[in-house]
Amino acid sequence: MTGADAPLGVESPDGRWRTVDRGRPVGLDDGDLLAVGPVRAGLRVVVAVRGGVDVAPVLGSRSTDTLARLGPDPIAAGDVLPVGRAPRAAVGEPETVPAVPDGRSPTVLDVALGPDADLFPDGAWGHLLSAVWEVTPNGDRVGVRLAGPPLDRAGGEVQSQALVPGAIQVPPSGQPVVFGVDHPTTGGYPVLAVVAERHLGRLAQVPIGAAVRFRVTS
Repeated sequence: MTGADAPLGVESPDGRWRTVDRGRPVGLDDGDLLAVGPVRAGLRVVVAVRGGVDVAPVLGSRSTDTLARLGPDPIAAGDVLPVGRAPRAAVGEPETVPAVPDGRSPTVLDVALGPDADLFPDGAWGHLLSAVWEVTPNGDRVGVRLAGPPLDRAGGEVQSQALVPGAIQVPPSGQPVVFGVDHPTTGGYPVLAVVAERHLGRLAQVPIGAAVRFRVTS
């Protein structure tokens, strides 16, 4: 278990209870119940299974693409997930678990100028960097919608162009959208900035309602 910080525990069929640590391998027997409590920091809890989830890969991935509707069906309550054969190698030493945003102070994300920065009016770049933006509930792995003082835009739209993870598009509302790992392949709104690749994981863990600020990457 990794990702967001949440209390974790395992209940055995005979009712015994033990707590487990985030970011450390834990052995489970048939019938054990892994319980995840309320998230204390971050947003998304990640469960990794030794041997992997044994579903048929599509285009090299076993995840669900919610935009293109590729891959397995999204997981629903009551689903049974097939687990692949575990490798014969020993389980490695636990790695350091990255800190995740707790929402008590703004999360700072490094950005670089985007391909369409010159299409924005003077002052838009400084506006993006100086404003405090709020993560809205209207977001997922595709993108994170932010709310704040609207950004000024040039008139019209750009020709549909390729997008990368971290691209910050500005639609007519002036409220930026930051694309995540499941971003669309193309988009037609101008891209003012791009979040540094090293901060994409941090972006994905900012709690809903928490604040975000941007700074120029070095």
